[in-house]
Amino acid sequence: MATRLNNPDFMKFPLEMGENGAVTSKRREHVREQIEQVLFTAPGERWFRPEFGVGVRALVFEPNNAALWEVTKKRLLASLGEALAGEVDPSSLEVTVVGDGATLNITIGYRLATINHTEKIRFAVES
Repeated sequence: MATRLNNPDFMKFPLEMGENGAVTSKRREHVREQIEQVLFTAPGERWFRPEFGVGVRALVFEPNNAALWEVTKKRLLASLGEALAGEVDPSSLEVTVVGDGATLNITIGYRLATINHTEKIRFAVES
């Protein structure tokens, strides 16, 4: 029973329906899905949470330089800190943003608080 409490199921995002109802994700996948929500949701897109999201898709139209990288990093740290509260140890959250030509490379590192698991996820956003 303790294993079930430490590794609960969460509704998958984006929502999927299967034969037995909503498809679920384990904790590690759920956190990755939350990170993707923050990255790809544009600010103002959510009616009741207008400050939610970073909207990296819109960044492909901005100059790919150090100023953009720093602003994106600060926005991500703030948004992820709020979105992942209780799931991720806040002191372990690391974000790097760099550009390479027409590509914006984002790396997010974190440690899951409840299971002490560390991960790094990389995203490449291309124009």
